[in-house]
Amino acid sequence: MANRIYIVGMGPGREEMMTGEALEVLDQSDVIVGYTLYLRLLGGRFHGKELLSTPMRQEEARCRLCFEEAEKGKKVALVCSGDAGIYGMASLMYEIGKAYPKTELHVIAGITAASSGAAVLGAPLNHDFCVISLSDLLTPWERIEKRLHAAAEGDFVIVLYNPSSHKRKDYLMRACDILLRSIEGERVCGYVENIGRDGTKAVTCTLKELRGREVNMFTTVFIGSSGTEIINGKLITKRGYQIERNIDICGDNGRKKIIGIPCGG
Repeated sequence: MANRIYIVGMGPGREEMMTGEALEVLDQSDVIVGYTLYLRLLGGRFHGKELLSTPMRQEEARCRLCFEEAEKGKKVALVCSGDAGIYGMASLMYEIGKAYPKTELHVIAGITAASSGAAVLGAPLNHDFCVISLSDLLTPWERIEKRLHAAAEGDFVIVLYNPSSHKRKDYLMRACDILLRSIEGERVCGYVENIGRDGTKAVTCTLKELRGREVNMFTTVFIGSSGTEIINGKLITKRGYQIERNIDICGDNGRKKIIGIPCGG
């Protein structure tokens, strides 16, 4: 029987925001591997498991640790925040896994920050959107800039991951400056800090206002498209439905009518 490693998207970390499949896999695992913060977010449910971690920026070592534990015959789960296949560890695990042909990899989907943040703000992703990370640790800034230009020209709703860090305090401002070349300053935007965790904070603003905002590394930013507006305080991107206005219901058969036009008229 082949060794198995489950690459688990744990969403924001709260148990109620994990999928049933993710919880089942973690319950059945002998070893759970992850970044130190993510293991803490798992809470007390899994404290009886063997928990192994590596610090930030040691992702390759973390992945190899999974394969080493799996070769001992243990059932291993590697946890990633959000979804493991969206800026997570899934692709790196498959790359390294080429050297471990006897080990099977299984990806367990999770709720990514774009989805969970959108739910807090309202429905900003209800039409075409794209996701761009502002982190230039693995992607040159020149390529990020091209993607921002293209997304603005394509009139996508734009979700920005990793908008700030201790070393990248001005990256959100730089991104806004790029977008403002193609998008009006009054374009509606929003951002959510600490999604699904203690201290969740949601804010709506304009693109011009967003440029001057300070956000942390646990923030996800949403820039609306031309079809996005604020409705009752929520950030909403319209699908394009032609909504019938002033609808009433006539009679027992539930026929619709426009107000002012009698049923049968």
